[in-house]
Amino acid sequence: MADTDLREAVRQRYGAAAQRVSGGQNNGCCGAAPIQGGCDPITSNLYDAEQLAGMPEAAGRASLGCGNPTALADLRPGEVVLDLGSGGGLDVLLSARRVGPGGKAYGLDMTDEMLALARENQSRAGVANAEFLKGHIEEIPLPDASVDVIVSNCVVNLAADKDQVLREAFRVLRPGGRLAISDVVSRGAAPVAIRRSLELWVGCIAGALEESDYRAKLAAAGFAAITIEPTRVYRVADAREFLAGQGWDVDAIAAQVDGLFFSAFIRASKPAMPQGA
Repeated sequence: MADTDLREAVRQRYGAAAQRVSGGQNNGCCGAAPIQGGCDPITSNLYDAEQLAGMPEAAGRASLGCGNPTALADLRPGEVVLDLGSGGGLDVLLSARRVGPGGKAYGLDMTDEMLALARENQSRAGVANAEFLKGHIEEIPLPDASVDVIVSNCVVNLAADKDQVLREAFRVLRPGGRLAISDVVSRGAAPVAIRRSLELWVGCIAGALEESDYRAKLAAAGFAAITIEPTRVYRVADAREFLAGQGWDVDAIAAQVDGLFFSAFIRASKPAMPQGA
């Protein structure tokens, strides 16, 4: 799939997801139609009641992520935070609350419907120190060295050019700035047909990077102190019903499927001084 086709497919899927939420419906994983038995292991139980207190219900319903980066990230009062692929705005609003009135949280999204929903959620939540920007995560519309922390929730894996996304993230971070994102990662190889079926189950169009590839791409972009911490490993039992519906003999492929994909919290930092200085 060409980059432009992939981007349009993501835009259409997330635009439809926003419309469902605005109409009072719940979402399936990653903006797809709900799949019985297939979504809950990925998108459910990511936020606790204390975090969601004071947040509009629609913000929670629009959350299509695979983790909870704002709970794991070390956000400090007065910092500037950027959420890549901010969707309905939940992680932006939670970040804004964490950094306080002296800080700011930006959300970046390319989908008009999601931006409209996020701004509505911001108004309902009464959060003044947040701003939602339209744009692509491969071309962040912010100046160099203007952000302290970048968060993202299961979005980098949707990008066709992940190297460019990570280069842009590095560019807008201040020296000493931190990357703290949730994403789907793979561990080990699997036959292409099985992998494609599992990617459909996960609901993420572009596919997950293999763990070592993720580390290499972060390092190539200039990041240091890279860690990838699994937060939820997807077992064969989680995907059994979906894979069987795709025509697979699940027991026959279980050893190749079990634990292949996992949600991870990925941390990295921009060196405080240029490397070699």
